[in-house]
Amino acid sequence: MDLDEAYRECERITWTQARNFAYGIRLLPAHKRRGLAVIYAFARRIDDIGDGTLPPEEKIAALEDARLGLGDLTAAGADDPVLLALADVERNFPVPIAAFGELIDGCVADVRGTSYQTFEDLLHYCRCVAGSIGRLSLGIYGTSQHPQQAAELADSLGVALQLTNILRDIREDYQNGRVYLPSEDLAKFSVEVVSLAGLGGDEPKSPPQTPPAHRGAARPPVPPGPPFGGTEFSRLMEFEVERARDWYATGMRLLPMLDWRSAACTGAMAGIYRRLLERIAAQPAGRLG
Repeated sequence: MDLDEAYRECERITWTQARNFAYGIRLLPAHKRRGLAVIYAFARRIDDIGDGTLPPEEKIAALEDARLGLGDLTAAGADDPVLLALADVERNFPVPIAAFGELIDGCVADVRGTSYQTFEDLLHYCRCVAGSIGRLSLGIYGTSQHPQQAAELADSLGVALQLTNILRDIREDYQNGRVYLPSEDLAKFSVEVVSLAGLGGDEPKSPPQTPPAHRGAARPPVPPGPPFGGTEFSRLMEFEVERARDWYATGMRLLPMLDWRSAACTGAMAGIYRRLLERIAAQPAGRLG
């Protein structure tokens, strides 16, 4: 496989598997569009390992194999179009390839069923899985103004998008054995995690506290909790939404530091998630139905 074919495969992955992401990418000039598609294609590979059906220990082994592959992209073979194209991106753009290691760290945390006691704990996770992508994307966009500040703002915008994802997927994540909302926030608003089980529909696959090695083993159903979606939950969601808004306000300060097409790309993608956040704010109980 030659380099052009490798890039086309990365674009195919992006256009078919990430329509929201692809919409913004199409606003870029061709060389940046191709470069960002490669960033997405490798990130998608990592996500697919983490969200796949392998046993936890095999997922972690596959993630560590992916990490090793990043160590020497010059050795990428022609049989792996994503790594072949990524090696070319590394040669032509100042992308912080090591940031993919942070993404892998976040996926490993997901596989292990990590929970978060404080917002600072969750923030570290968000920086790993989404801030990293913001910084990698900035390497494609480029900026002539205060590159360190731009990287921090790209990281903040990634955090805002990830917080939105978390609020969107509360019930689905719980059913998959994951709770991202910090324990300190749940306690502050007197919301019990087990209440997520009392909303009807399928029971969770396993409680979020289940050690990953035991996930999937037979166990009694989680007992339903009290009705969830009342005043306590609404207040919790108001708090979480306002926090995400603050991260958007910070992250969107990146746009004036980019060329107009990169700013348009970033603004388009962030705008989709920002509008989603406002829909969540309007109907917080809908996150649990």
